[in-house]
Amino acid sequence: MIETAQKSDVLERLNPLIEQVPDTLTGIERHVKIGEIMESQPDDFRVELREYFEQFLLQMNENEASDIDLGGPGCAGHVWYRVHGEKSPATDDKMFELEQTDFLLHNILMPSQREYLLEDRNVDFSYSMKMGDGVSQRFRADMYFDMEHVALNMRKIDNEIRPFKGLGLHSEIAKALSLSYYKYGLTLITGITGSGKSSTLDTIIDANNRTVDAHIVIIASPVELIHEPKRSIVRHREVGRDVKSFKEGAVQALRQDPDIIMIGELRDPETIMTALEITDSGHKTFGTLHTSSAMESIDRIIGEVPSDEQNRVRTRLADVLTCVMSQKLIPSLNGGRELAKEIMLNTPPVQAAIRNDNVSEIYQMLMEGSKHGMMTMEQSLHELHQAGKISKEEAINNANNKKRIKQLLNKTDF
Repeated sequence: MIETAQKSDVLERLNPLIEQVPDTLTGIERHVKIGEIMESQPDDFRVELREYFEQFLLQMNENEASDIDLGGPGCAGHVWYRVHGEKSPATDDKMFELEQTDFLLHNILMPSQREYLLEDRNVDFSYSMKMGDGVSQRFRADMYFDMEHVALNMRKIDNEIRPFKGLGLHSEIAKALSLSYYKYGLTLITGITGSGKSSTLDTIIDANNRTVDAHIVIIASPVELIHEPKRSIVRHREVGRDVKSFKEGAVQALRQDPDIIMIGELRDPETIMTALEITDSGHKTFGTLHTSSAMESIDRIIGEVPSDEQNRVRTRLADVLTCVMSQKLIPSLNGGRELAKEIMLNTPPVQAAIRNDNVSEIYQMLMEGSKHGMMTMEQSLHELHQAGKISKEEAINNANNKKRIKQLLNKTDF
């Protein structure tokens, strides 16, 4: 833990800087001034502040934490950690004033990142530091405003890539994800924030990197895990640093002779339409959506465009979609988390259902599609419960279809 004396010394040295901010300055103007003050400080002092901040990141290893939160009135002066899915404040007595965390957090930003923060009121970026063992650890960071003060969330990026076999996928699904078998098509990895989408995508990209001679372009905000080129060229383009937007990155990638394009997040209609267009042009494309099921993912994409365009988009999606994998990380009985997943392969019946606007029929196709590797979220949760990995309560709580999961559980409960 950080020594109290060290904390007091660092915070005392911040106080003169805080006093340089006129009380008459509020809102963005106040943060412009904080940025100017921080940029004028000696390098050795800024390094010391950064090292002090990084002590909280080092503590994540001891806590086995995935995320850290700091700053803004929402944190009530504490550092918060998410450990095995549960978020709580650190148990020591560290208390920060809002102005102190404002300066601490501004100090870790580059001038260009601060410009994004002040213009968009939010900035995503990656952060890297050396851990105690000398290994470089990367974090995905999001800085934003909370009642006119800056707040930060950082998520530790797993340096180890899960083996592809660890995803437990049927051979038909594995083929759909490989450039060796499917040269083009759109694959969606979906789920809520914190459901492991990025880890799954990294596993899929790594499997292709190891097995095919190709060019892979990764567009992310921010870039998380860095893939070393193996059999493939791997380009990492971070939104805000290497390219202005997901859409521009995808369009530019078409001029870079790619085989695989990974779009970190399909977050707006323009990016979604661009993903469909680059897939339609004969490229293998991967992307993520914040949706909890395959059917919701289809509806979300079609619903993002004006009603007069939806039939055209529906037909295009039916033609280019390869696979949808919706996933959740479920608290396990041993204190960790287990991956539950719903998988849809775009078989001819599924393709017809999408094209004819009969998406509601797809759920039954997933239930009966095990020979193709398909399954519903409820079937996956049921399997985990049957294997003794998750509780019945967790299976029910995380099901998309509560009625169906109860039916499955009642069949096997004695």
